[in-house]
This record gives sequence, structure tokens and C-alpha cells, in this order.
Amino acid sequence: MRLWMAPEGLHVEPAKSGDEPILARLHAEGFFRGWPSGDFQAYLADPQFTPVLVACDPRRRIAGFLVLRLTADEAEVLSLAVARKWQGRGVGAALMRAGIEDLAMSPAKRLLLEVETGNEPALRLYRRLGFAEIAIRKAYYPKPDGSAATASVMRLDLR
Repeated sequence: MRLWMAPEGLHVEPAKSGDEPILARLHAEGFFRGWPSGDFQAYLADPQFTPVLVACDPRRRIAGFLVLRLTADEAEVLSLAVARKWQGRGVGAALMRAGIEDLAMSPAKRLLLEVETGNEPALRLYRRLGFAEIAIRKAYYPKPDGSAATASVMRLDLR
């Protein structure tokens, strides 16, 4: 099993069958439209196409996750979520670094993602990791009040 170090005694490893409920809960905690457990079950069923990494402690209590999708020579971050109590402590960065390192062994030449333009912590993280903005998508993310937020499309060249 592949393992990567993470801060505060955590490590990053591939997600396992059975993690779906906690992943769905963390996603719902962090996003207006959470994904159901069934979505995570489908992702976990095909780790070559949709690798899922989790940050967890030695007892395997999950602090956050990263879902990637691979298509031909591109990869995309489908979702990155960190439990509120672990935010701001480097868990998201550890997940992203592990994902980027894992992609080095894939045919992916670039990694794409979308992030809400108002999500300053995420934007800082992605810029620190070397991502550059390549497009803007207006009214992309639905918000609870019925309005929509703008997304920044970002790219990291892997090779």
C-alpha cells in the first residue's frame, strides 16, 4: 500500500471500500451540493480511472480526501475536502502533494481543477503548488441563496 506523510500525525493512503459514508459526510460538510455515498462507491470501484486518497490517523479516522479523474493524458481534481477541525493545518496540501506524486506514474501531463473564486484558502494552496489560472466560469457553482458563484479553472503541468 502506498503511504505519504501528512502533518499532525496523519498520513495519506488510497481510500478503501467502506469509506464511502465518511467521504459523503465530509463532502456535504464542505460543499453546498454534497455527493451521496453511491457516487463515492462508484469512484472507489475504479481506482485506475478515479483514484481517491484519504488523509487519516493511525486508527484510520479520516480527516480529508482527494478524488481525481484520469482521462488520456489529463487528470482532474473532482473534489478535495478537509474536515473543519483539520482545516488550515496542511491536510489539503498533503493530499494534493500525494495526488500529484501519484500522477507522476500515470500518463497525465497536466492536472486541472475548478475552484470558487471566493475560496481564498484553496486559491492560495493551488497557487503555492504551482497551478495557474487558465479560464473563468461565471455563475458556475450554485449557492444556497439561489445565486451562483464564479469558478476559476486552474492547470498544473506535470511534465
